[in-house]
Amino acid sequence: MNENIKDEREVNPIKIFGILLPAMPSLMFRLTGTLLRFKGQANKAGKVFKKELIAQGIDEDTATELTETYMQGSHIRQYIKGFN
Repeated sequence: MNENIKDEREVNPIKIFGILLPAMPSLMFRLTGTLLRFKGQANKAGKVFKKELIAQGIDEDTATELTETYMQGSHIRQYIKGFN
């Protein structure tokens, strides 16, 4: 009885790959759209952030440095490097 349960729980990587393969183009298209939307929103937020810093009386050089620090959270490459 325990052998039957163990056999049912085993994961066959080829079977999983076969299930995911047809969905890959759709998933990649959706992921690309999501990433582009994310980057656009992050850039817009960075511009608003810098504009507000300058409006509050911070000089432009400092505002630029703070905006760059603020924008580091939106760099996808840093997250990908963390997975390696």
